[in-house]
Amino acid sequence: MLKKIGSLLIIIGFLAAFMLLVAGPLYRWQLLDLGIAFTLLRWAAYVGVAAVVLIIIYLIWQRPRGGRLALLTVAAIAGTISFYLPYQQLQTARSVPPIHDISTDLQQPPEFAAIAPLRADAPNPLPYPGEETAEQQRSAYPDLGPIYFSQDLERVFQAALTVVNDMGWQLVASDLAEGRIEATASTFGLALKMTW
Repeated sequence: MLKKIGSLLIIIGFLAAFMLLVAGPLYRWQLLDLGIAFTLLRWAAYVGVAAVVLIIIYLIWQRPRGGRLALLTVAAIAGTISFYLPYQQLQTARSVPPIHDISTDLQQPPEFAAIAPLRADAPNPLPYPGEETAEQQRSAYPDLGPIYFSQDLERVFQAALTVVNDMGWQLVASDLAEGRIEATASTFGLALKMTW
């Protein structure tokens, strides 16, 4: 019975890590919506911290040795990571305003054109939210702003396309005449849509 409890705790620790690892890719592959993906991350943190506490109690109580001790230790580390990463993301999110659209040009924010159909089902609205969001951005990111170049448009445009390619972003559209580049960059967790 006590060995079964230890095995269950190992499973719980690794389950937390599994939940943490799959939340982002399942959202990116559109198998989960954003709310459910965040719920899965929250539960990964809950299960992770529960696993760590229970494993510590079990280690003090049973004092296992050998392979079982190693597995419990690894499961506790997995649980710790499963708690820490979502917790760290939450703290970072709480340290900045709750805005989803950051722009380098607050007077005339770039508009999505080619990316608009890709964001048709996005939970956040496509148009720039307006002056209230701009004020929050100015407060949180005072150094963010447009960059002005003395080179001609074509040279700067080609340099920006090179950056898109070098960074591994997916180019959605580019139009030299409009001076517009639209690309997506995918992180491990979710896809970011950017307009230049």
